[in-house]
Order: sequence, then structure tokens, then C-alpha cells
Amino acid sequence: MIAAFRSRQFLVFLLTGGLAAAVNFGSRIVFSLWMSYSAAIVLAYLVGMTTAFLLARQFVFKEGKQALHHSAMYFVLVNAVAVLQTWVVSVGLATWILPALGVSRFAPEIAHAVGVVVPVFTSYLGHKHLSFR
Repeated sequence: MIAAFRSRQFLVFLLTGGLAAAVNFGSRIVFSLWMSYSAAIVLAYLVGMTTAFLLARQFVFKEGKQALHHSAMYFVLVNAVAVLQTWVVSVGLATWILPALGVSRFAPEIAHAVGVVVPVFTSYLGHKHLSFR
């Protein structure tokens, strides 16, 4: 399994995922102008997830033989787990951990950035073995 994280495919997954994460992160900042931090995280995740699906299908898992609707269904399922990871980490850091450490400047941004990174490895494995097999 460790070899999977040393492959060219994983590197491209990181690059396309990084772009999708930037879309996620940036859209959360914009959404936060009109809604709560918690709701903005979830909505931004959906925008990032759509970006990630399109990029992963086009550039990372090109060899996948699964029908589009099956890939999309598994992609959503894997990302449902990932959004839960992202939300728990982001809200937990922003609400309890960072304030307890005395961090107030950019706390929501720091918390969300960490939250977006957490599911990278579980998502890669889920997409490799389910979404785009």
C-alpha cells in the first residue's frame, strides 16, 4: 500500500486535488460572507468535490472502466466520508483547539486548511479502489 503513495498517479492526484482544494478553500471564504462558517465549509466542499471529480476522471484515473454514473456514485460516497473528516477537523480546530492555544488571527482559515488536507490519503485509496476502478 505504501507504494501506491509513491506512484506518478498519486502525484497527479495530489496536484489535481490541490487545485480542487484551492477551489474549496477560496469558495469557503466567499460563502462565509453570506452564511455561517459551518454551512460554508459544507457548500465549499461540494464545489471542490465537483472540481475534483472532473479533474480526477480526466487526469488521474483515465484507465477506469466504470460507467460514469457508477464512478460518480462512489465518488460521492468516498467524499461523504471525507467531508465529515473535513468538517470535524475544521470546526474542532476553529471552535476549541486554536482558541485554547491562543490563536485568533486567521483561525478559521488555518482550521479549514488543515481540515481539507486530512482526508487526502483516505480519499485517494477510496477513489482508486471504488470510484475509478
